[in-house]
Amino acid sequence: VLIAIGRDACTRNIGLETIGVKINEKNGKVPVNDEEQTNVPYVYAIGDILDGKLELTPVAIQAGRLLARRLYGGSSRKCDYINVPTTVFTPLEYGSCGFPEERAVEEYGKQNLEVYHSLFWPLEWTVPGRDNNTCYAKIICNKQDNNRVIGLHVLGPNAGEVTQGFAAAIKCGLTKELLDETIGIHPTCAEVFTTMDITKASGQDITQKGC
Repeated sequence: VLIAIGRDACTRNIGLETIGVKINEKNGKVPVNDEEQTNVPYVYAIGDILDGKLELTPVAIQAGRLLARRLYGGSSRKCDYINVPTTVFTPLEYGSCGFPEERAVEEYGKQNLEVYHSLFWPLEWTVPGRDNNTCYAKIICNKQDNNRVIGLHVLGPNAGEVTQGFAAAIKCGLTKELLDETIGIHPTCAEVFTTMDITKASGQDITQKGC
């Protein structure tokens, strides 16, 4: 049984209307600018209450720290809400960082993107005889920016661990060329990101015959 109860934004009875802070009437969440500032300049909001932002505890903690440093420490660093690694801890994990493909198309245009993808077969699945080509990996690259990786997605064992590692590289400006130059650890699942050569646009077969 899967129970996804979600979170409610309890903003309607705390007096926001008294000071003029606007909320999204549909979900009660608070729209802010890229510095977590509401429509009232001296009122800020962070965390799950933000309209259109990720409901993740580490994101809220990071945003809060950066906001405090901007307000009281002379910093100008803002929270990055795009390159956030996250994982769905289902029996076969799914991890992602950066843009989903659909959002990347909206942001950059399909003609400016190159999407590489591959199915893969974890070595540890060979002994129990699990189905081949069940796992999937994909990267989305911006052709107008040296093929910089703007989205990474993986469905497979330990996807959370894999995604966390690549997230740091994406924050550092990871490109497809750098991935190709990276020596893979054989036979890990993460190795698939160092050997991708089939684009989604090509329509070529991405099935694999083994590790």
